Amino acid sequence: MKIILISLDTLRASRLSGYGYGKPTSPHLDRIASQGVLFERAYAADIPTEVAHTGIFTGKVGLTTGVVSHGSDLTHLPKTTAWLPNMLRSAGFTTSAVDNLYQLKEWFARGYRYYMNSVGGNRWIDGKTVNGLAMPWIEQHKEEDFFLFLHYWDAHTPYLPPESYIPDFYESGRDPYDPANKSMEKAYNHMAYPFFKHHHYDLVGPVTDGAYYNALYDAEIRYLDDRLKELDDHLNALGIQDDTLIILFGDHGESLMEHDIYWDHCGLYEPTVHVPVIMRWPGRIPAGRRVSGLVQQVDLLPTILEAIRSEAPQGIDLAKLEDPSGLDGRSLWPAIKGEKEGTHDTVYLSECAWQAARGIRTDRYKFIRTYDSGPFTRPPRELYDTITDPEETKNLAVVQHELADQLEHQLEQWVACKLAGRKDPMEIQLEEAGLPFRKRINQILASAGLTWEDWKKDPRRERFDRAVQTVH
Repeated sequence: MKIILISLDTLRASRLSGYGYGKPTSPHLDRIASQGVLFERAYAADIPTEVAHTGIFTGKVGLTTGVVSHGSDLTHLPKTTAWLPNMLRSAGFTTSAVDNLYQLKEWFARGYRYYMNSVGGNRWIDGKTVNGLAMPWIEQHKEEDFFLFLHYWDAHTPYLPPESYIPDFYESGRDPYDPANKSMEKAYNHMAYPFFKHHHYDLVGPVTDGAYYNALYDAEIRYLDDRLKELDDHLNALGIQDDTLIILFGDHGESLMEHDIYWDHCGLYEPTVHVPVIMRWPGRIPAGRRVSGLVQQVDLLPTILEAIRSEAPQGIDLAKLEDPSGLDGRSLWPAIKGEKEGTHDTVYLSECAWQAARGIRTDRYKFIRTYDSGPFTRPPRELYDTITDPEETKNLAVVQHELADQLEHQLEQWVACKLAGRKDPMEIQLEEAGLPFRKRINQILASAGLTWEDWKKDPRRERFDRAVQTVH
């Protein structure tokens, strides 16, 4: 049995043609979905990258593991915590990864016999780099029962797709550097500008048209789709495509100027927390199945374990693949088989990086409670009717305060139940170190001779650029 788990970092569900997008960003992903199952409403319960992947490999949300912050020096995952690659290796699978999350936290390398660090290169981490490491490894181990984790970063900033991919997504004759276009002004004068100037804007160039950035994001997805086709064609050429359970997921999405978020993945709004999940396993997963109910990323671990137990491959010790205790995830197999829709009536959401907030997503409503808004302006409570207001533009928290109160109480009860008397790790983070990404901005501001409080009073692009020139 062969399992390939693929993380499509920063891939927003609504930007894929298989999820209703009108542009041809994902023809091969659509083909894979047509051969298997697509989950229409899959959610990242914890964002962004560090906490999302920790949840996927443990089957537990952040409040269960204690890992709720991204990029924090305070977080630690005990080695006693059940970890999917550890379980699979101990059961007899050959385990491997093409990934660079080890650069972030040591636990992401646990359980792999082969760990190929993909960090480096001029284009962040190019999908060609991932394939260049993964495809020879697959060929060498094609006769074995293996688990392979692949982490593609192409849709993550900075958006630097090959130029040949851009024309399909950017209007012909339109000038991305037109000085008369002012659509980038809010982004360039946002409080987070110092961070994105260094990590994104300077790498792309003096763009004035916000639509050009959105086109670059689409072009990155299309480029990624071609890399996935290369990988899939390789499986077919080796004769192992039909034997391989392939699972593709977005760890979080991306906001493309919505909610004052400019090409980044924070905020518990749909662009960031609604992610794609697609699975294919010929002969075991019915082709063309679409699941409409709520599911979440932590459901992947028990789904993989059930798949292995049902297949019962020779040489694999199934006794070591029982579901760990305390899982928050539930197997997706009843939904895959059409016995039910989804795995959860409610998904609880959390973030602690740029902002600190928690939320609750029901079939219809989204409630968000913000504890620290970081460089953003946020009301403490937000309530959205996602059916009548799918873009979450009308905050109903005041006019429907009884419903907001009810959902906030439900959220608080869930948090208390998960903590079971422990102190809230988000509270510890905010008290002891503050928001992790505020520290990053502070470091950049300090290099320019500015302080956070000083910058808050007058966050203008020109002012920061002058300060940088003065210091350097």
